[in-house]
Amino acid sequence: MQPTTKLYFRDSSLLEFSATVIEATASERGDLVVLDQTAFYPTGGGQPNDTGTLERGSVVDVFEDNTGTIFHLIEQPGVIEPGQKVTGLIDRARRLDHMQQHSGQHILSQAFVKSCGAETRSFHLGTQTSTIDIDLQSPTAEIMRAAEDIANAVVFEDRPMRVHVVNEEQASQLPLRKESAVRGDIRVIEVENFDWSPCGGTHAVHTGQVGMIAIRSYERAKKMTRVEFVCGNRALADYRRANTTAVAVARLFSAERDSTPELVARAIQEAKSTKKRIRDLLERAMIAEAAEMLEASAEDRGFKIVRSVFEGRDIEEVQMLAAKIVQREPSIALLATTQPGAARLVFARSSSLEQNMGQLLQEACETLGGRGGGKPDMAQGGGPNVQSVQEAINNAVDKIVASTSK
Repeated sequence: MQPTTKLYFRDSSLLEFSATVIEATASERGDLVVLDQTAFYPTGGGQPNDTGTLERGSVVDVFEDNTGTIFHLIEQPGVIEPGQKVTGLIDRARRLDHMQQHSGQHILSQAFVKSCGAETRSFHLGTQTSTIDIDLQSPTAEIMRAAEDIANAVVFEDRPMRVHVVNEEQASQLPLRKESAVRGDIRVIEVENFDWSPCGGTHAVHTGQVGMIAIRSYERAKKMTRVEFVCGNRALADYRRANTTAVAVARLFSAERDSTPELVARAIQEAKSTKKRIRDLLERAMIAEAAEMLEASAEDRGFKIVRSVFEGRDIEEVQMLAAKIVQREPSIALLATTQPGAARLVFARSSSLEQNMGQLLQEACETLGGRGGGKPDMAQGGGPNVQSVQEAINNAVDKIVASTSK
């Protein structure tokens, strides 16, 4: 089959075209249609495919095989037939978005070369943001801002972006930012007085169409730096989301938007201090509560057995309380906390005693229809049978009493 003529190669702004259907075959996903020429861009080079329509059919995927034949996946079967003359319409918003991101990537990649000598090794155009991986071992905010400034200066100057189709010899004479992986005719994208790069994607005619280029984040990745960025309409949408969030946070503090980082940092530090203070006070309260529970315990066989069921109490508090009880004097703590649909148990003993809390708790959890375990001196677990929690604790007491009566 003859390679499909790629209309987007010469004119990325082309959104409507006519073609003849060469082939239409059924597949599990829909009909695969081959045209003699197309303006639909197929997935490749880090850029997703175009979508749109062919006559009454919706084009939901476009891809190219190794012979250069481009296949259009039509969602509705049977609407396109071989030999038919068809009109194709490209989804304008999607095409513009991809043109902005891909053109912006060329500009940003060259900006990194100029600012710090970092070459781009890979590019991915995502649905929300795009990324490039660059040869940079030690990224800094200053390096990112420098590249961003260079890139946006080129955008605001509205420089021409030209398409050149050259042979290999001609390509070797051009100041290409990277070598071409293509042999034969090579398509090169020029950003006037700034960048030359071999590429088969869709691109703007002038850099001003790219809109603002904004770096959202960066991180070390596989001995390189991964830079996340947005261009054009995506940059505007990203700004709106960020601004909405910033303004909402500022209103919570009754402050100006730009002062919120300092206020949030202060609030976090205050929260940490408050949390520490609360934990200190809780520990003191637990010591007092443990003493009261031990004093109220009527079961004393050389050691005390403290048992209690709490409703809705935090499991970490129950663990802390059990530890305080068994640390105070020889004792065993059999505690539980319940909430709708679940009961949690904490069994603990003093180090001077020999009862196996892990085994006792495992048996108690069977009564609750759940499971648990732990060490001989402390264990925890639970189950869904909340109504059986008192029975589980009483059975554990009976076993402890029986073992000490022998």
